[in-house]
Amino acid sequence: MTPESAHARARAAGPLPLAEGEAAPRGMTRLILGDGTGLALPAWPDGATPSLLEEYQVAPVAVERSGETRRVLAAALRCCWTDVTADPWPGVPAPVEEVLSAYRALIGRGDDLMRNWAIGALRRLHDSAWLEVDAGTVRLGPRCACWPAESHAQLRELMRRLPSGENHSPGPAVLPVLPVTGSGTDRGNGSAKDAGVGGETGDATGSGDAGGVGGSRGEASTGVAVPGGVDEDLLDPFDERRRAEIVAAFMAVEHAAEPAHEARFPALRDPVPRRTIAEMLLRRGRTLIQDREAWTSGYADEVASETGTTVGEAERAVLVLVLIHSVAIPRAEGLLPADSWLSPFPAQVDELRRHTRLPVGELDAALRTLRQAGLLTQVKAGEEAGGYVPGPQFHRLTPQARRRLQEELILAAGPHTPLASAVRANRR
Repeated sequence: MTPESAHARARAAGPLPLAEGEAAPRGMTRLILGDGTGLALPAWPDGATPSLLEEYQVAPVAVERSGETRRVLAAALRCCWTDVTADPWPGVPAPVEEVLSAYRALIGRGDDLMRNWAIGALRRLHDSAWLEVDAGTVRLGPRCACWPAESHAQLRELMRRLPSGENHSPGPAVLPVLPVTGSGTDRGNGSAKDAGVGGETGDATGSGDAGGVGGSRGEASTGVAVPGGVDEDLLDPFDERRRAEIVAAFMAVEHAAEPAHEARFPALRDPVPRRTIAEMLLRRGRTLIQDREAWTSGYADEVASETGTTVGEAERAVLVLVLIHSVAIPRAEGLLPADSWLSPFPAQVDELRRHTRLPVGELDAALRTLRQAGLLTQVKAGEEAGGYVPGPQFHRLTPQARRRLQEELILAAGPHTPLASAVRANRR
């Protein structure tokens, strides 16, 4: 696997498992587990994290119920980080009910609605590798290992202020099971990427200067092997101010919900630093995408074809259904331009239920997964029930990916039309 493919896989599917003694790909941090195996996480330039976007007042990709997600992560940290003189990761396992009790003490409520929200937050944190939930226990996930060392003092102060929960037994929770590889899922950009604790928002996968992490999991030691300066050869020619501008623009195109405008990021206006940003992205299997005077990033076409998809069959079917009702039909009626994948016409939930063979539970689960991945956005539909439109990930389509998706939509919406026959003939 090339370093570019490794970065793309880690971005799409979470931390990469490494065999015993296997080095992390270039530009990635190696988390050392107790049995000698490891996990690889991307490292970002200059130790920056996407929390940098706050300084520029740029919104990251939204997390579903981000407030609850942060509070549940704080409760889990309160229960799993028992020795605050050590680094947070890996901590110790804690029962799920102990974490829920700490969460109840934190919010001052214990009703069923709050419990359901907490369980949903645990799922999101598990899927995005912030936590590992397995067999009724919670561990800190590999992303917590890469909190910058300078943030630990702030986290310790937060732990001192958090209340401790009381053990209750309100009943079993339906929670995800930890995969054998131990790697979470971080589909697209939209999992719990900004589920920070104590002000540390943003994707914690990217701390290049996370520092060594000691501790124990079972009887074996764990730690972090941090790579040398990431992209130093590209950034060294620039002075401190220009270097900071390049890193900020890199974070914006990679993690902002909307394309970053040139007016807010000088490095995107100047061709020289912009080429540097493009090279930094290329090393991670990504490419710059321009939309008039705004820029974002997406998977490079050749890397995307190697990486494949982490979205299941049911999710793909539901996504196609939403695209047909919110994009294809309005476009056929002349209400959308031909190249637009963003739509103000939501596909209503009742319409989706009427045109799918999936059971209601599977449909809801698929919609939830697509929302977390940033592939769908839930909106209100006036007086009607809420509906779904394509999410912010559709900004990140390359021209080739746009054409391919357009053809797939034609084949899905009208497989027996002359246009579909032309698409199949052209592919042959």
